[in-house]
Amino acid sequence: MSNKNFGFGTQIRKSPYFDSTVKWGATGFSVYNHMYIPRDFGNPEQNFWNLIEKAILCDVAVERQVEITGSDAYKFTQLLTPRDLTNLSVGQCKYVLITNSEGGILNDPVLLRLAENHFWLSLADSDILLWAQGVAVNSGLNVQIKEPDVSPLQLQGPTSGEIMVKLFGAEIKDLKYYWLREYDLDGIPLIVSRTGWSSELGYEIYLRDGSKGNELYEKIMEAGKKYGLQPGHTSSIRRIEGGMLSYHADADINTNPFELSLDRLVNLDSDINFIGKDALKKIKQEGVTRKQVGLEIDCKPLSGPNTTFGKFTKIKKILAK
Repeated sequence: MSNKNFGFGTQIRKSPYFDSTVKWGATGFSVYNHMYIPRDFGNPEQNFWNLIEKAILCDVAVERQVEITGSDAYKFTQLLTPRDLTNLSVGQCKYVLITNSEGGILNDPVLLRLAENHFWLSLADSDILLWAQGVAVNSGLNVQIKEPDVSPLQLQGPTSGEIMVKLFGAEIKDLKYYWLREYDLDGIPLIVSRTGWSSELGYEIYLRDGSKGNELYEKIMEAGKKYGLQPGHTSSIRRIEGGMLSYHADADINTNPFELSLDRLVNLDSDINFIGKDALKKIKQEGVTRKQVGLEIDCKPLSGPNTTFGKFTKIKKILAK
């Protein structure tokens, strides 16, 4: 399915859900991790209200996975992040940072542990697949690193729990925040996690067979019909209100964790080994010269390029949680 107003390049990938998002009204796309992502279903403000009042389904296949396996997979994954993974159980997820030798942030993915030596890094927008493969070359560790056939959707909003029960049964209600389970939905292989980029109740549904993308999207939309589910896109308004970072917008390779008040994601007091440890020790000792802070804007609606944000006169707690 295509739209004559869209222009697409062959060097940029389409997600497995592309046809369905166009069918359901996507009117604009941008590029993230070398893939098109729907960014507009007509009204960003209405998208916000759909999210906080009912539920939205977002194509976030652009959250590409870096899969790390092999007998040294745990040790290698710890090498990539300053967050202590000692207590990361199989079936658990954690929000982590990936840092370079200077302590700069390369990405802030969600880490999923599928098995003892099987990990996924669910990425923000940067080329961590290449970084991880490069680090592995001279690491001396037995690891295999690749991008698997995995494409997530986000189902977010207060009625998302009811939709998930309709899809997967009542047991889904027992899935804890930042934990995952494996499912087979009418022959569609999935991983489901209680995660998302919305500060609302929500789930990420990781499709493990790209040929079934549109089938899965349509199945979820049908299940959500009576619960007010709408097609949508990740809400910048809601994530700012919720203090959730956006890589490149709020942090980049020249930003360190202490500037973002993310000290809790940096463990310098144990014997774990990770890239950037010495640099981060020095930064902590010397202190930072700048810091991201929270703002509350209480004024008349703002005008300008982002007029939608002006509809909301109070923007609370931009600080990262």
